[in-house]
Amino acid sequence: MTFHPSLDAVVAVLTLIFGILVKVIGIPDQIRQNFDRKSTEGVSFANQAVGFIAYFFWTLHGYLRHDAVLIYGQLLGVITTGIVLYQFLIYRKRKT
Repeated sequence: MTFHPSLDAVVAVLTLIFGILVKVIGIPDQIRQNFDRKSTEGVSFANQAVGFIAYFFWTLHGYLRHDAVLIYGQLLGVITTGIVLYQFLIYRKRKT
């Protein structure tokens, strides 16, 4: 028996993999860089804020659909972008 995944299945798996990678490698790497520099200089506040809102609504959408994959996957984005937004707050206070 030969397994021939459909294009839809391949795209779904890749979407899941890269969606998780951005939340466990990409954003945490930004968090670490901000922490090391004690600054958010060069990081777009608007981009992080819009990302936070998007992740929040995807999480809410998953909750309303009772879809655990959406809930937990997107909640991770809410947490990581929330940390970056918090860094904007704490590092701004340190400058003044």
